[in-house]
Amino acid sequence: MYKPRYKRLVDNIFPEDPEDGLVKANMEKLTFYALSAPEKLDRIGAYLSERLSRDVARHRYGYVCIAMEALDQLLMACHCQSINLFVESFLKMVRKLLESDKPSLQILGTNSFVKFANIEEDTPSYHRSYDFFVSRFSEMCHSSYEDPDIRTKIRMAGIKGLQGVVRKTVNDELQANIWDPQHMDKIVPSLLFNLQCGEHSESRSPSPLQATEKEKESPVELTERCFRELLGRAAYDTVLSFALINFLLYCFFFLQSQHSHLVIQQLLGHLDANSKNSAKVRAGIVEVLLEAAAIAASGSVGPTVLEVFNTLLRQLRLSVDYELTGSYDGSTNIGTKIIKAHEERQLQEAVIRTIGSFANTLPTYQRSEVMLFIMGKIPVPGIHPTLPSTGSGCNIVKSISQVTAGFQTTNMLTALPSSFLEPLLSFSLTEDPEVRLLVLQILLSLIDRHDNRPKFTNISIISDISVLKLKVDKCSRQDNLFMKKHGQQLYRHIYMGCKEPSSGRQHYETLFALLGLLSVELANEEVVVDLIRLALALQDLALSTDEALPVYNRCAVHALAAAYLNLICQLTTVPAFCQHIHEVIEVRQKESPYLLPEDVFIDNPKLPSSLEKVEGGVLFLQSKITEVLGGSGYNTERLATPYVPQYTDEDRLSKRKSIGETISLQVEVESRNSPEKEERTPAEEITFETLKNAIVDSVGMEEQERERRRQVVVKFQKAPFEEIAAHCGARATLLQSKLNQIFEITIRPPPSPSGTVSSGYGQSQSRSVPIYEMKFPDLCVY
Repeated sequence: MYKPRYKRLVDNIFPEDPEDGLVKANMEKLTFYALSAPEKLDRIGAYLSERLSRDVARHRYGYVCIAMEALDQLLMACHCQSINLFVESFLKMVRKLLESDKPSLQILGTNSFVKFANIEEDTPSYHRSYDFFVSRFSEMCHSSYEDPDIRTKIRMAGIKGLQGVVRKTVNDELQANIWDPQHMDKIVPSLLFNLQCGEHSESRSPSPLQATEKEKESPVELTERCFRELLGRAAYDTVLSFALINFLLYCFFFLQSQHSHLVIQQLLGHLDANSKNSAKVRAGIVEVLLEAAAIAASGSVGPTVLEVFNTLLRQLRLSVDYELTGSYDGSTNIGTKIIKAHEERQLQEAVIRTIGSFANTLPTYQRSEVMLFIMGKIPVPGIHPTLPSTGSGCNIVKSISQVTAGFQTTNMLTALPSSFLEPLLSFSLTEDPEVRLLVLQILLSLIDRHDNRPKFTNISIISDISVLKLKVDKCSRQDNLFMKKHGQQLYRHIYMGCKEPSSGRQHYETLFALLGLLSVELANEEVVVDLIRLALALQDLALSTDEALPVYNRCAVHALAAAYLNLICQLTTVPAFCQHIHEVIEVRQKESPYLLPEDVFIDNPKLPSSLEKVEGGVLFLQSKITEVLGGSGYNTERLATPYVPQYTDEDRLSKRKSIGETISLQVEVESRNSPEKEERTPAEEITFETLKNAIVDSVGMEEQERERRRQVVVKFQKAPFEEIAAHCGARATLLQSKLNQIFEITIRPPPSPSGTVSSGYGQSQSRSVPIYEMKFPDLCVY
């Protein structure tokens, strides 16, 4: 049967005995034909591929080697646009060899691929995929072949193959990005794995020229060269994360646990050294620390516990400052690096996750110390006006939330000491609703010791709470002491949280969960009475028109009080109490469903335009509750006393100053600064505009004070030394002159009763008169 010429030329390169090798004369004819008719290249490649597949299946490996040699020569000789089609056949044959279980064929295919990778093609190709080669070469890097010599050759072939893939794809814009995680998660670990394979010689040669041939061919040396090339071809922030994370895996795998904290210390120092680098670079280092926390055992953090959190919190605050100022040096000068706000926020989230990850590796007692340590880093609003309390405070509260996640303790006095609870609760009164919600979630994590929190996720009226399967234990002595010490603080902050106009559905659901957990975790008879009083006070809050709460908030508070009273009445198991609560709920279901959680805490609640006529049977009666609980032995005197929250200085420092406080402070300052004999001006008439201006002015003054402090800091950072010295010298001179005046007044002798005498220059001069010569009035002598 007649064959096409290209097939006859291909057949002629194969000798009868494969031991004779490639027929060179016929190979030259095939090469000349391919160069003369490049449109035939794809057919030549397809026919060679067909023959190679047949020879592999028949185990005729001599002819396989000849076919690959012919392909290599054709690739090196034919640089034209038609090579793309030929390459498809070539890669198909290489893949066939790599899929073989014979090491010799795997190495043969790898060598051919490396030669192909060194060829610079005239035109790129978009329809090729190197995913298989990345995966296969990575597998070869981890070869576990029995024969150590063959295993080393396979691993080295895998390293060379990965190097070839990177060379072939890194400059080809039409190829998939080799730096994508799906590829780098295979390449980098494979290279790092081979860094520890094979032993280095005891004395390494100072240069490659002096190295022995065996050392040049070792997997370690080959991997180092490949890694250097990989890092050289990649952008720093592109490969940093993958390289460092996997290198960390490598270090932790081979380091003893008692020394692994040294790696963390180095990473912390590296993070500090890059404090003013781009957010991407810092985020890469933080991600490495995150992986370190996941790898390290609880004891490996060692003496660096507080150093870890101190560094992370410092970076968190720096990131917030960068985001607010827009530059790394606090100025907007030309040439400064511009901050990308979204990248800084991503970094902040990464830092918060890392803080939580490190905290999860610590024992309970250390987590308590870390919570106290972090709390000390929060800028208190109103105390440090120069600190961006909104941003850094919110992020640090998020950090505490990460630390407390999954926190388990048996003693509430140690879990929530005063040094931690009081500043935490002060943040539950801030204007930022996100911070308030985070504080509530922290409290839930610390109080929930029996996994009851998920059972209070949604606010609803449950006719039989036994379906919740709550775990209720008898309060210990420590729990009773904790509630005696901090119970009123918790009640007050729950009340204040319900009073906030900016509170939303999540806030009320979290407040209900907090009330529920207090009832099942820390409630004795006295606490139950106080919680019922608090629920009734919330009902009065929702009825009050003085607070100017929106309709939604008032309905939400009504619904919250109803849901909680329904819960607490079933926990107390007093039938008459339960009957009264259920009667009120039934009336609400018929007449005012918008006062129940099922109609309020939904996506689109149907609410009335106003709540002017909430009265009668829809309200829970304090007198009725006192009567029914008094019959069961509860303290009727305490139940009959309405709950009134006590306002403290904490409210003034944690929130913006109230109108009354603003006016009183201004009056106090004015009274201190006015001279004693100066005629008082009549009191200014206080109107709505006066009060409005007082609030606006206070905010403006805070902004001006913050800007003034920032300018002073910038001046002392950037001004010349001579200018700073002159400024300080002038202030010192002014201070000295004032002191001299004061000393002159205080040290000068008092005027003599005998009067003054005239000096020779016409000036009056005090005359010193002995006491026995002084003339005193008769009334002064006795």
